[in-house]
Amino acid sequence: MPLTMKRTFSLLLLAATLPLASLTQAAEWPTDTVRLVVPYAPGGTTDVLSRKVADLLQQQIGTVVVENRPGAGSTMATGQLARGGRGADHTILMASPGHTIGPVIYKKLPYEPVKDFKFIRNIIEIPNVMVVPADSPYNSVEEFIEAAKTKEMTFSSAGIGSSIHMSGELFKTMTGTQMTHVPFRGSGEALPALLSGDVDVSFENMPTVLSHIQSGKLKALAVTSKEASPYLPNVEPLSKIGADQGLGDFVTTAWFGLIADNQMPDQAVQTLQTALDKVMEDQGFKDFAAQIGGEPATEEGDDFRDYVAEDVQRWQRVAGQAELN
Repeated sequence: MPLTMKRTFSLLLLAATLPLASLTQAAEWPTDTVRLVVPYAPGGTTDVLSRKVADLLQQQIGTVVVENRPGAGSTMATGQLARGGRGADHTILMASPGHTIGPVIYKKLPYEPVKDFKFIRNIIEIPNVMVVPADSPYNSVEEFIEAAKTKEMTFSSAGIGSSIHMSGELFKTMTGTQMTHVPFRGSGEALPALLSGDVDVSFENMPTVLSHIQSGKLKALAVTSKEASPYLPNVEPLSKIGADQGLGDFVTTAWFGLIADNQMPDQAVQTLQTALDKVMEDQGFKDFAAQIGGEPATEEGDDFRDYVAEDVQRWQRVAGQAELN
């Protein structure tokens, strides 16, 4: 075969194999370590959940490393994710209500919470709990409201823009009470102040406080879900026991799900969704969810995107009532 023909044949053969090579490369995702970003400090619900998910997820796809990047109510890490860049196709983030609250209360964020991300899967939903220290003189929502109308109280949170913060602001607005917000860099840092009585109350995620309620170190006055939680069956919803104090519409719950930058390939998203389905079927995960008082979520892909879009609208209404926007 003449040299020219050999070169032409080689080029044609190479061109014919390129699509196959691309498909093979795509099918091999992940080709590097997957980084699961927690936009809060260690010790809180987001961190604990992320580490459990990472542990089970890497049994399906390979090495998953958890990175804590706290700051600005989760918006710092989320902004970094939205900017993409090197490693974006192997980076996921455990989003929570801070993802939908941040853009409501922070002006001119460098991202939009819905259009700038790919939505992989919602994982779990958890109610907040209105809790006071064990030695608090208040044993009911009614007693707390009565006292908070005559003197200024303090409430802690995992940071400005967290669902814990917004639940406190909504309570303050709906009851006409005096409450000063004391933000921390995550629930892990906020919890000691609550246990020691340095703050009067918190509307914490259930996983952070459940064991302390069960041990008697904290008193649960109410849950913020629409119905009572099976994990605290003797604690009634705030919307029911506080109806006479104007809290009949008070319902706030925390959700936790995985999102990615728009650079992540669709095939990678599908791989993660398949792997997460197996994670959530794992008995170890089901037991873990029960231990933290959570209910498995079902939304993924476009359904998860719609869920988040509705959550943005909900917190916009809350921020408006609390005059935070």
